[in-house]
Parts: sequence; C-alpha cells; structure tokens
Amino acid sequence: MKNGIYLIATPIGNIGDISFRAKEVLENAEVIACEDTRVTKKLLSLLQISPKEKTFFALHDHNESIMAQKIIEEASDKIVVYMSDAGSPLISDPGYKLAKAAREQNVYITTVPGACAAICALQISGLPSNAFMFCGFIPNKDKARIDFLSKNKEVDATLIFYERADRLLKTLEVMANVFGMREIAVAREITKLHEECVNGSANQLIEHFSDNPPKGEIVIVVSPPEEKEANPDDYIKELLNELKKNNLKAAVKNIVEKYKLNRNEVYKKALELKNG
Repeated sequence: MKNGIYLIATPIGNIGDISFRAKEVLENAEVIACEDTRVTKKLLSLLQISPKEKTFFALHDHNESIMAQKIIEEASDKIVVYMSDAGSPLISDPGYKLAKAAREQNVYITTVPGACAAICALQISGLPSNAFMFCGFIPNKDKARIDFLSKNKEVDATLIFYERADRLLKTLEVMANVFGMREIAVAREITKLHEECVNGSANQLIEHFSDNPPKGEIVIVVSPPEEKEANPDDYIKELLNELKKNNLKAAVKNIVEKYKLNRNEVYKKALELKNG
C-alpha cells in the first residue's frame, strides 16, 4: 500500500456501511488523524482493529492550520488516514486545508469513498437529482439565516442543507417565506433504526414536526424553483442586443439556452428582426 494520505468515509449510522477497502486501509494505517480520537478508537474497536502501534492526531476546525503540516510530514514515509467522526471528510467537516496543502506539496492523497448524508438524503427524497447544490450548515443567527436562504433561492438546482434538530422549526418558518410552496424533504437518522424522510411544503412540515419533535441529524432537501415563462418583451430586447454582437446562429443559440425557448420560433423572430 502506497505511503500518503487516505481520506476515509465512515458510517453515518449503520456500521455495516464501512467498506472493505476502508477497513483494509485502517488496518494498515500507521497514523490516524481524526476529529475526536475517542470516537475513532470506538469505531476501530467495533471493526476489531487494534489501535496499538498507531499514532493518533486530533485535527479539527480550531487546529487544522497547525496540524495539517505535521500530518503531511508523517505521510512522506507512512500510511496516514484522515477521517471524520461520521460521513465523508471535508463535507461540512475539517480537512480542506490538509487536502489543499498535500496537493501543493505533491504529497500522495486519495479518497476511500463511502457514506455522505447529503447524497443519501438526496437519493431518498424523491426530488430532482440531475443538478443539485450542497449548501452546508444553515447559520444560527436570524438575519444570517434569512440572508443565506434568500441568496440561494434562485439557484436552478435542488438545494441540500444540514441543520440541527432543535433549530429545524425555526428554519422551516424562514423557508416558508423564502421558498413558498416548493417541495421540501426533511431526512433524519439516515441508515439508523428510526430513519425518516418527510416531504411537503415548509408549512406542512412545520405542522408535522410540531406534533413530532425531531431528533438526530437533519438534512433538508429543497426542490428547484419552477421554470418561469419567458416574457416576450424581455427576450426580444435581448435578442436584438445579441444580434448586434453576434451572428444569427450564435444569437439564437444564446437566447434559446437562457430562456429555454423553442429554437425554430426564436430563429424565425431573429430573421424578422434582422430583416426588419
């Protein structure tokens, strides 16, 4: 096994989700960097991997800048693992600075894929998955929460957020104002005994979780905004501008892609404008 840094995804609930490859790397690892050494040692115990003769480093938000270089130095001649307490490293977890520094210093770094709560929630939500954006944790402060959700309102993709159970109702109240009647899925306790995914509008979800206070880790998935019908005046004005800058074919292509219009109709209108 090659010396370097291995980013290992760990189970988000069900221990059976650890991969064969992840277990093999953990068995061979000489150095293990993690958020909480107690959590990691417990996982090793469940996997029947001895922590003896392994060096452990705690790497978290508050010390990553310092610890990253130490871990990179270890990786020059050792098999080094970095892992989160649960899920895929770097996804709303520390590790970015470590990965960036390793790339910059030409240190071998690879991923050992596995569970990721954001992807799992998207899969079971039943919401569009062809285009999605992971937005991370929602801010705690009221104004910051409103600004954060409003900023992402018009993104043409399914949105994925992490949230704490005790803040879910407050967040859904803001989402009711920001996202209106867009379909939302709240997934919690994914892969665990009490896994649940509830879909509905923000107001419907407020009603449900007011009667059934949520527990556990929460992932919120929001459906994309509905496509707006193009205003003829808007696209014709823009088509005129496009015809001034580009040839007929390029102008039509740009307008069709932007407004999701029928190409033949736009081409016909472009000819009228060009000849008129």
